[in-house]
This record gives sequence, C-alpha cells and structure tokens, in this order.
Amino acid sequence: MDETKIDAAMMGRLANALTFICGADHAATKALKKASETSADKDVKAARAQFLKLKHGDRQAALTMVND
Repeated sequence: MDETKIDAAMMGRLANALTFICGADHAATKALKKASETSADKDVKAARAQFLKLKHGDRQAALTMVND
C-alpha cells in the first residue's frame, strides 16, 4: 500500500467493508473505526498498521468495496 493519506470518512468506509469481510471484532476493523471517530494521529497510525497486517486479498476486497 502506498503512503496516500486516508481521511476519517474513508477510514469509516473501510471499517464498514472490513466488518463484512473480517467481522466486527477483528482488530483492523476496530482500529479503523476508532481512527475514523477520533482522527488522532496515534489512532490513524495504529489503524494503518492493522490494515497492512491483513491478507492481501482482504485489503484489496475492502479497497474495492469502498471505491465502487
């Protein structure tokens, strides 16, 4: 994944997509939800780290869902 900035609204949409793909209790889903709510730098950094830990297919599926 490149270093593009993702705003809070996009994080919220990614969290919704990951809820469908990985479940609401998944660490990446929770981190993205928290980052979208707070927009704090530390939360955004944690959400990005969790998102990058996902399998490539799950990341691609989530990104495809929010871009359609």
